Amino acid sequence: MVKKYVYGNPFNTEAVVTSIPKEEGALTAGSVSTDKGYTWTYKMDADDIVYGLGEANRGINKRGYIYVSDCSDIPDHTEDLRCLYAAHNFIIISGQNHIGLFFDYPAVITFDIGYTRQDTITVHCNEANVNLYVIDGDSAYDVVKQFRKIIGRSYIPPKFAFGFGQSRWGYVTPDDFRTVVDGYRKNHIPLDMVYMDIDYMKDYKDFTVNEENFPDFKGFVDEMKARKIHLVPIIDAGVKIEDGYDVYEEGVEKGYFCKKEDGSNFVAAVWPGRTHFPDMLNKDARKWFGDKYKRLIDAGIDGFWNDMNEPAIFYSDEGMAELKDFLKDYINDTEEKIPYFAIFEHVGKIKNSPEDYKRFYHNVDGVRVRHDKVHNIFGYNMTRAAGEAFERIAPDKRILMFSRSSYIGMHRYGGVWTGDNKSWWSHLLLNIKMMPSLNMCGFLYTGADLGGFGADTTRDLLMRWLAFGIFTPLMRDHAAAGTRKQECYQFENVEDFANLISVRYRLIPYLYSEFMKAALSDDLYFKPLAFVYPEDEMAANVEDQLIIGNEIMIAPVYTQNAKGRYVYLPEDMLFVKFMGDGSIVTEEMSAGHHYIQVALNEVPMFIRKGFCIPLAQPAETVDAIDTAHMELLGYDGASYELYEDDGIHKDYDNGANRKILTK
Repeated sequence: MVKKYVYGNPFNTEAVVTSIPKEEGALTAGSVSTDKGYTWTYKMDADDIVYGLGEANRGINKRGYIYVSDCSDIPDHTEDLRCLYAAHNFIIISGQNHIGLFFDYPAVITFDIGYTRQDTITVHCNEANVNLYVIDGDSAYDVVKQFRKIIGRSYIPPKFAFGFGQSRWGYVTPDDFRTVVDGYRKNHIPLDMVYMDIDYMKDYKDFTVNEENFPDFKGFVDEMKARKIHLVPIIDAGVKIEDGYDVYEEGVEKGYFCKKEDGSNFVAAVWPGRTHFPDMLNKDARKWFGDKYKRLIDAGIDGFWNDMNEPAIFYSDEGMAELKDFLKDYINDTEEKIPYFAIFEHVGKIKNSPEDYKRFYHNVDGVRVRHDKVHNIFGYNMTRAAGEAFERIAPDKRILMFSRSSYIGMHRYGGVWTGDNKSWWSHLLLNIKMMPSLNMCGFLYTGADLGGFGADTTRDLLMRWLAFGIFTPLMRDHAAAGTRKQECYQFENVEDFANLISVRYRLIPYLYSEFMKAALSDDLYFKPLAFVYPEDEMAANVEDQLIIGNEIMIAPVYTQNAKGRYVYLPEDMLFVKFMGDGSIVTEEMSAGHHYIQVALNEVPMFIRKGFCIPLAQPAETVDAIDTAHMELLGYDGASYELYEDDGIHKDYDNGANRKILTK
């Protein structure tokens, strides 16, 4: 049962698509105070688990820390970080009772979940303008499924998007991309996508291509397609201020950029230098910006990733002026009176300053709204602009889209990647724990930068991360400029990488099938063990093993130098290990605790008792996977419902897409 409580005059984020009448009765879950903003308080039982919050730090159980929904461009994801790039304000309290709460509020909101007091949840925001959705269910899993139904169907990408992709900030010329493709093809490492970071553009201008480097861009796209490679360019949120640049000039002429209080266009510096931000909350501006994707689609592009859309701000004109004013007294200092810590603070605060987010406004159906009051839905609406445009540009075709910043509701238009992580073992574990939480909030097409974006990866870290990434819908190796090269062919014994990624392609018929069934039935692709084994107290405490679909459990190795790991089996299962030579070893294991040996070039997983999964022969591209001659791996007598479509069009609900396979 879903109830809606309305406080004040909430902004309509359009996150919820089901019409739910306003509840006139008193709130039964927790208590609300509107004296100083909005505060919801709830006293937890000792055994309550708190799920949710999507892209948030720490574990699957969010109890014991404080989290802030404030979409932020912060690349150092340390354990004490309270906010990331997204705002997913949905939590589930699971114990004797099971309650879900979605705080539909587009500005900064804080979730104190047993941080100030270990037994108390306090949710606070500065203004008492909130739509609160309260869901009662029979289990945490039931609550999530009810929530998923009211927020709308999750985005469905083309099938090629389940292939492996290589990316790096620093591929500049066609030969850079050819070198990557050559490296993979020569070593028979499967590959379907190569991503284009900001260097493909002319002077970092959206919807442009550097013609000096790409004199025939469409011809290059066609060349890559002939090699079964999809190029996936990046689009940023800021539009460069430059006379003669048509996107800038059109935006100024039509009034489609965010304004300052005096009506002039707000200026912020990002990669292109001084930029304007398109007003993504203005439906006319959103249509205008979205239609620009057609330029690249017409050149043959069929996938994009949206970035810097928190929106990230390096500095504003006002912020730089304030910093210069602060520094002027110390420029010619000869008496060593420079206040070092004050300078560090001032310089550090110029980036993504909360004061800057108060300096510009949106036009929402003729009403002026200050950005900080709707900050968390900017990235959502940028990706919405693209998704709505794709419906106009190519209504029958799926186009790959994922974003860095997001809010619940954006899940209908694109997926997410988890941003600028690091080549740290702790970030591999964080990746594992974050996946089911994102699914709970509707984001099914998800993944992280495998191997880590920042810092220098190592061969063993990349291999262990790939072994987990085999199971994430978005499987992409991405790295920052200046870091160690981490394309798979850069390391010794390259055949190990070819084998690991071949496992992904053998599993794609199953992974794609489970993704599609989850999307079409508002279900989860990744589940915590507790959702499948709610009566098992031990399962509720396991956060480094996940259920995928209904058939398999994964238990990745995420520790440096580990030869294997301990696993907990809630029931008898078939242990499956994809070996380094391409063979498969299986062993039946009884419920309980086990230690499993897993070499770097091996991929472990478990098949639940009584189930089986389809397995294809190795292939180097998604369209080369032979689904007509698959084997079934698992228990004899088990059946599997395979979902299969052409991976391009949107005829999802056709009964012919489903068939039963029996082992």
